[in-house]
Amino acid sequence: MPDNCKEFIPLNAVVLTISDTRTEANDDSGDLLMQRLTDTGHHALEKRIVKDNIYQIRAVVSEWIYQSDVQVILITGGTGFTQRDDTPQAIIPLLDKMVDGFGELFRHISYQEIGTSTVQSRALAGLANRTLVVCMPGSPNACKTAWDHILLFQLDNRHKPCNFFTHLRPVEDT
Repeated sequence: MPDNCKEFIPLNAVVLTISDTRTEANDDSGDLLMQRLTDTGHHALEKRIVKDNIYQIRAVVSEWIYQSDVQVILITGGTGFTQRDDTPQAIIPLLDKMVDGFGELFRHISYQEIGTSTVQSRALAGLANRTLVVCMPGSPNACKTAWDHILLFQLDNRHKPCNFFTHLRPVEDT
């Protein structure tokens, strides 16, 4: 529930698509997240696509965690159980703290949409260097679920009783 007496403060966010097959021409999930960010008033700074490779993923995410102007990293793809789904293994070692409730809530909400198939989602979130890192499945529907039911509210500084805003580094920290 937003506190409409407070002024909305936009966050600086980046989007990373993990895929061996997606390109700029068909990255529907990455495009959806960029659009959701801008539609709600946040600053969508950059979008990249990398192959399902632990070290390529870590390189990009480590760079963004280090950047003083990045507050939120949204990652789509690589959270399933196929042999090439390595996003959780790439990201977890980079995190200072896990946000266990994100994955739990995502799977709870997803259950209403896809039933027991949600148990195969390894969606997760955590904080690294006061940057929120969120990993979602690669389908546009999964990204919509994560955004519309969780991130829209938790990235809004006006959301009560709590949100991620206070845990993120201010952009002026350089």
